[in-house]
Amino acid sequence: MVIGVLFVCTGNICRSPMAAGVFRSLVRRAGMTDAFTIDSAGTYDGHVGARASMLAIEAARRRGYDIDDHRARLLTNEDLLKFDLPLAMDRTHLAAMRWMAPRDRQDRPTLLMKFAPELGIEEVSDPYGGPARGYEEALNLIEAACRGLLAGFQSELKAARSG
Repeated sequence: MVIGVLFVCTGNICRSPMAAGVFRSLVRRAGMTDAFTIDSAGTYDGHVGARASMLAIEAARRRGYDIDDHRARLLTNEDLLKFDLPLAMDRTHLAAMRWMAPRDRQDRPTLLMKFAPELGIEEVSDPYGGPARGYEEALNLIEAACRGLLAGFQSELKAARSG
């Protein structure tokens, strides 16, 4: 079984491509690449086709994540049917996904930071247009949540194998 994980932010040029890059790397290091389909999208169409922001690319690269090939795309209704776990960076994305989702899938979208409850932070702030430090702070939160997300999947897979 392949699990579809979709990261969603506003323009799909900062937070969600960084999150997809982090999660891809964690999954690869865990030897679980075949278990996941990972992608990202945005709720705003103004950056469609654009590369990730240079500050996002640089912040990711400093930590060993490669998002150079990323091209922004718009979130679609089909995404919400295709992906098992659509993850929002903030409440506005969560509301948009729940509004777009078919009735039987409106409860699937969730906030990414749900997977790092120990931080007590619910949203990943948008670093776009701000200083490089904002991208580093966003990446700190994204890494923590992606580690928690993967750990949850690893626990579920382990339980399924032993049960």
